[in-house]
Amino acid sequence: MINRRDFLVSSAAAGGVSVLPFQVNAGAHGADVFSTSVGDISVHPISHASFVMQTPRGVLYVDPVGDPSMYGDFPDADLILVTHEHGDHFNADTLGALLKGNTGLITNPAVQAKLTGDMQARAVSLANGDKHNALEIGVDAIPAYNITPERANFHPQGRDNGYVLDFGGFRVYVSGDTEDTPEMRALEGI
Repeated sequence: MINRRDFLVSSAAAGGVSVLPFQVNAGAHGADVFSTSVGDISVHPISHASFVMQTPRGVLYVDPVGDPSMYGDFPDADLILVTHEHGDHFNADTLGALLKGNTGLITNPAVQAKLTGDMQARAVSLANGDKHNALEIGVDAIPAYNITPERANFHPQGRDNGYVLDFGGFRVYVSGDTEDTPEMRALEGI
């Protein structure tokens, strides 16, 4: 099994780009900026797995939890992505406060089942392997799960999502909570 340090070292050696919510940037909402063929994409860590991505196609919030005021420095979300239902990735109250009139919402089926009726009606539920297009961004639901037997009950195979976001050829992988799965290893052009 590969650990976080080995992953970062191997990614750097291979010329890969990893987007991680570094604690240093989170407090000040510092951004990592990536220049792409469609324009700059800025990634702003909020806390733990929560981040805001400002793109030429719209503003994305990923796994927003915590006090909604933590998102007050950013434009309203055009799209919110939720990877799974654990409290450090999904909070219905925070989600309700951040969803505005035209905000899109993409979840996995387990989160979809936990949403209020109004939120369920506006959400797109993607199971592992499903694809969707929102804001001219391709969204592929990638399986996110534990492969270590003693951890499998926390993130069982087939339930949680990671997402590959395609911005006109610039592809970003949002892993969610996962271990080093074959589906992750098979990803190319990230």
